[in-house]
Amino acid sequence: MVYLWVKTFHLLFVMSWMAAVFYLPRIVVNLAEAGDDPAVRARLVLMGRRLYGFGHSIFGIAFLLGLTLWQGWRLFPVALPNVVNGQHWIDAKLLLVALLLAHFVWAGRMVKRCAKGGVLPSAKALRWANEIPVVLLLGVIWLVLIKPF
Repeated sequence: MVYLWVKTFHLLFVMSWMAAVFYLPRIVVNLAEAGDDPAVRARLVLMGRRLYGFGHSIFGIAFLLGLTLWQGWRLFPVALPNVVNGQHWIDAKLLLVALLLAHFVWAGRMVKRCAKGGVLPSAKALRWANEIPVVLLLGVIWLVLIKPF
């Protein structure tokens, strides 16, 4: 029962973090398209900074819950089973999660760059970069559901 509660909260926080992962790059695209309107740029930078901070907090909780699911059996073998038991799909999943985190950090740095008056890549390039998390998340979902290796 403990395992199911931990897994439920892990999924809740992962879903919340993914909302931030999807929306932060969209804010960066909007910043690139905002032109010279300082009020719009200031509002978007504020939104981006807040979302970036929120996303890091949510990721931290999701990470700790995921770590509990992955390695918690070592401390609480009765309550938490060893769910990966020598399987290596988890390694690939963690690599994709690390890439998602790197993309999220990159988008946050784009917001910070814009706040300091720096130049952003083109809106078209940013739109393409905006699609990267979708592909990575598809890989994570596939690995978790299929567990191919």
